Amino acid sequence: MELMIMPFMSSSSMSKFTISSLVFVLYFSCSNFTLTEAYDPLDPTGNITIKWDIISWTPDGYVAVVTIFNFQKYRHIQAPGWQLGWTWAKKEVIWSMVGGQATEQGDCSKFKGNIPHCCKKDPTIVDLMPGTPYNQQIANCCRGGVLSSWVQDPPNAVSAFQISVGRSGTTNRTVKVPKNFTLKAPGPGYTCGPGKIVKPSKFKTQDGRRTTQALMTWNVTCTYSQFLSQRTPTCCVSLSSFYNDTIVPCPTCSCGCQNNITQPGSCVEADSPYLASVVSGSSSTKNSYLPPLVRCTNHMCPIRVHWHVKLNYKDYWRVKVTVTNFNYRMNYSQWNLVVQHPNFDNLTEIFSFNYAPLSPYSGINDTAMLWGVKFYNDLLMQAGPYGNVQSELLFRKDKSTFTFEKGWAFPHRIYFNGDNCVMPPPDSYPWLPNVGLRTNFSLITIILTLLSNLCIAICPYVSLF
Repeated sequence: MELMIMPFMSSSSMSKFTISSLVFVLYFSCSNFTLTEAYDPLDPTGNITIKWDIISWTPDGYVAVVTIFNFQKYRHIQAPGWQLGWTWAKKEVIWSMVGGQATEQGDCSKFKGNIPHCCKKDPTIVDLMPGTPYNQQIANCCRGGVLSSWVQDPPNAVSAFQISVGRSGTTNRTVKVPKNFTLKAPGPGYTCGPGKIVKPSKFKTQDGRRTTQALMTWNVTCTYSQFLSQRTPTCCVSLSSFYNDTIVPCPTCSCGCQNNITQPGSCVEADSPYLASVVSGSSSTKNSYLPPLVRCTNHMCPIRVHWHVKLNYKDYWRVKVTVTNFNYRMNYSQWNLVVQHPNFDNLTEIFSFNYAPLSPYSGINDTAMLWGVKFYNDLLMQAGPYGNVQSELLFRKDKSTFTFEKGWAFPHRIYFNGDNCVMPPPDSYPWLPNVGLRTNFSLITIILTLLSNLCIAICPYVSLF
């Protein structure tokens, strides 16, 4: 029936139908794109969970402990640290805080006598700095908002503060969960869901003989999206090998095509006379978030990871990994790499880096997390002569899979600090030289050369006849 009716539809109806269909398709595609961006196949369950435990009631509100858990395997929050925000559901105020502080007090002119710590409808909370007096601390606070990843340093993947809330209600029925939670780390990138009331948390006393529980608990889950964090990538990969003289650089414009001609001040030449002033100016604002100021390169990335296939032994092969910082505004503390390669199940030894298998797929060990040794190379210095870290990896050969052909010795993907790095196109990888073709080419060249010389020698005599 539809096939018979469609020819009799007016052109205006057809155009409306087509436009509405296109709008629906575009909306559906964009929605799917947004959702899939927050999914990380190498860490499918990774998230940051915020737990809000009410531990006591007050005359006009409650006292709660807010704990931030970084359940991400390799993505951490570095200085200047996290910023947690929300919108109050009613007319709540923050009377006091321990282990954290609101960035703004807001308008508290309606209060006489005791002045609240914060009266804003949408407060933003930050961690206190190391060295805070003990009477202003609680457990897991005061690290400047820095959160380690769960694999790299679990004890420091937790942060907490205590908050005293007023004008909120004093029972489970009258207290309302805040709305519109936001998490910056320190810039954008995280999307937080609504607070969900869950079973009250339980706590063990120090002697382990008694269990207490919160009066009310709700959780908030925040997931990361690299697209929201940075519109352009933040790192790239270059490749080389001992069996090929070709060095495959990072793809051009991997992290953007800005330069000092089209966008003055977007990068700094390594030999610039103003380089010293740029570096000193960046270090003076180390407690605030600044966009990267990178060295002028063809790729324009703050970070480059170089994978070099170094040596080939009878039963083993060796790789050298170098991470170079081109960002003059950032020292990367507690940096990490995630590398995916099929031979990591036969990793024999790693030098000067820490290693942990991630195994995102059960039974397949092809993904490794690498990070620096504490107090040795866990700090990647800003761009300059000391702005690099390097290590070597020794793999045992598996005769059923090992080969140097078709780029097998190079990684499938690399992450730096949780962000996916731009890889060179596969057809540009250093390949094994084809000895057979080279020999044939040489023989053909010799034969043609001899024939041409012979022709030159006998052609004048042939013309006489």
